[in-house]
Amino acid sequence: MTTAGPTLDSIQLPLLTETAAQTLAGWTQMDLFLDRRETLKLALGAPLILAAERMLGGGARRLNRATKGFDADTTTALEQLTAFFTKADASKGGGLYRSAIVAQLAEIARRIQDGVPASLKARVFAATADLAALAGWVSHDCGRYATAQRYWSYGIYAASEAEQPDRGVEIVTRMSHQMIYLGQPQDALGLLGVAARKATLPATKALVASQTGRVHAALGDVQRAERHLGAADELLAARLGDVPEWVAYFDAAEHAGARAVSARDLAGIGRPRRASGYFTDAIALRRPGFERVEVMDRIGLAAALFTENEPERGAAAAHQALEEAARIDSTLVASRLNTLLDAARRYRTAAVDEVRTRAKDLAAARPTTVAA
Repeated sequence: MTTAGPTLDSIQLPLLTETAAQTLAGWTQMDLFLDRRETLKLALGAPLILAAERMLGGGARRLNRATKGFDADTTTALEQLTAFFTKADASKGGGLYRSAIVAQLAEIARRIQDGVPASLKARVFAATADLAALAGWVSHDCGRYATAQRYWSYGIYAASEAEQPDRGVEIVTRMSHQMIYLGQPQDALGLLGVAARKATLPATKALVASQTGRVHAALGDVQRAERHLGAADELLAARLGDVPEWVAYFDAAEHAGARAVSARDLAGIGRPRRASGYFTDAIALRRPGFERVEVMDRIGLAAALFTENEPERGAAAAHQALEEAARIDSTLVASRLNTLLDAARRYRTAAVDEVRTRAKDLAAARPTTVAA
């Protein structure tokens, strides 16, 4: 499927332009044409942290002198397609679009090997970083976790080629989110430590602080959680200045969502505000176009209300959330449904039984809920 050379079972990339693109091409071909979900190895622990640190650190570059891979029109088309896929994923979930996104990334890998004009290099690699970050995210959202790591690795590399180190930092926070999701909080903290050392923009600093607070909350560390969440509060209150499009999703609503999940994880440790209040804030602040995360907030709100001994309000919130969740194709939403089922377990009323039935049916119907 690929020429000899690339090590496809590692997330490490050679810091040489054509060789890195060759490795990316190998990953996309494996993804599109072979079922390697069970054989690709998920990176954990020191190899994961060191890979992220190495990619963010940059290194030697070499780009061939040919210029037939891209021109101004194809670069513009790449930017427009990436923007379309990004909006579609945030609205409907990535399951429907994942194969198209990976195929587009495969085409980009081929063209990079053909050559990138120096005048277009920054634009090409910036758009490629965005597309690789998205390919990683939709792969994660479809349960293909090791595959996601490989696309994120290339995204960090492409960001450095585009001379956008904070773009790479944002991608590392996605990798940390995956580690939280997979129950590896110490790895998440290791990645966020790398990201914190490299972040320079107020927006990425706030994102890293918010995510770090969330991980400490998952670990039950109230003081560290509040310190980092409070740092994000302060950065947001001071305004983030000119925010690049690739991190514009991180705003007061996103941070309220992080505070909500943190409050949920710290429930029972004497938190001054209940998680339902933060989920309500996040829902009120969400902008149009972010339907998936709003659905997750609504499911989180319903689960929080059950946990807070308000089963009637919880059931009402759950019915609204489930109606909206039916339109989203996402394992992240399915995972939040499992949280809802856990929270509702102790209640045995007709309304809650109906919630339970609908949530179970919806979770079972998600076509993307496969292990990887």
